[in-house]
Amino acid sequence: MHDVQARPSILIAGCGYVGRRLLPRLETDYDVIAMVRSPASAASLVRPGIHALALDLDREHAVEQQVLSLDPQPSQRLDDGFGQNLGGEWGPEAPVAILYLVPPQRQGESDLRLDRFLQRLGTPPQCFVYVSTTGVYGDARGELVNESTPVQPRSERSRRRVSAEEMIRVWCHERHVRRVVLRACGIYGPGRLPLDALRRGEPVVREQDSGISNRIHVDDLAEACLAALSNREARGIYNVSDGHPLSSSAFYLKVARLSGLPDPPRVPMDEAQLTFTPERLSFLAESRRVCNRRMLTHLGVKLKYADLDDGIRASLQEKP
Repeated sequence: MHDVQARPSILIAGCGYVGRRLLPRLETDYDVIAMVRSPASAASLVRPGIHALALDLDREHAVEQQVLSLDPQPSQRLDDGFGQNLGGEWGPEAPVAILYLVPPQRQGESDLRLDRFLQRLGTPPQCFVYVSTTGVYGDARGELVNESTPVQPRSERSRRRVSAEEMIRVWCHERHVRRVVLRACGIYGPGRLPLDALRRGEPVVREQDSGISNRIHVDDLAEACLAALSNREARGIYNVSDGHPLSSSAFYLKVARLSGLPDPPRVPMDEAQLTFTPERLSFLAESRRVCNRRMLTHLGVKLKYADLDDGIRASLQEKP
């Protein structure tokens, strides 16, 4: 019989680019369980206070699993019955919150990964934070969208996100779990700038043919996640954006000029349709301005990089 932990635990499902930015800020107050897909990724996360779980949500029946920890007690506790029922044996030590960052699989209309995760989850948390995408709004033809705007997903990937949001809504409602959905815009940050594309001289669509897109620095998205966890009044849907929409072409030009790289060639849309990948074209086919007012006023997020130039410079200065 192990002693009850003094600190609450939190599960980060899909501890990748965003999750790793959150770890240093979470581990001071929480016992963190970081869930990733492979044992190699799990091993790279282990340090005091961090327990890493490898779980392959693409395997329907035999799901890979491994719990790693530098503290033997939490590792033993989490191994007990963990395979058949995530958290089923935790009792009072179950995570108080789950931050779900796992993207859906690449095909299909519904999020099978999330469905498998929820089916294996035992004791429900007090709070479930799901990071979604503003892609659920579809093409608004450059008009402003907010949290009350009806979703109109055009792409299959966005329809999977709408499916996931509804799955979370029903699951949390049935279990009386506080639910927060963060609809994030395009995420940029250290290691997430189009520097390689600029070095290769890849073209962008000329400005007059390019729709409006939106962005958020990874550290500001991390701040929104922290606010969703800590603000007991937070619930429902929040758009996560820096509040300064501009075209993807203008973004590429900013990155080029701030990094000292040549401006990318600009091509008309009819030429782009012949040479760009279908995925890239699907992003260009949607144009919207995302309102972040509810994130600022109700969720209480203070943006570090409301100025895009500042965010790009900081991203360039930090080695990923």
